[in-house]
Amino acid sequence: MDYQELANLLKVVAEPNRLKILNLLSCGEMCACDILDHFNFTQPTLSHHMKVLEDKELILVQKRGKWHYYSLNSEKSTVIINGLTEVLSNSENCICKDA
Repeated sequence: MDYQELANLLKVVAEPNRLKILNLLSCGEMCACDILDHFNFTQPTLSHHMKVLEDKELILVQKRGKWHYYSLNSEKSTVIINGLTEVLSNSENCICKDA
């Protein structure tokens, strides 16, 4: 397991607004304008959050005309889910067994 990668991803999703954005995108692809409707902040603030998520490859972006459409990157979501499961579960792969 790459603890540094997992920690970096968790830092990004630990911010409540970004976590809510990811939750919205779990329903499917959304336009930035539709995401913004769920928040009480400005478009530049949304752009900042989207850039942070995009830089860590947690979301994918496609530009169509003048609009940006965002979706979850399922590969990175899986890294977080599997990483947390491995760290927090009582499993046969426990790090203590390596000692």
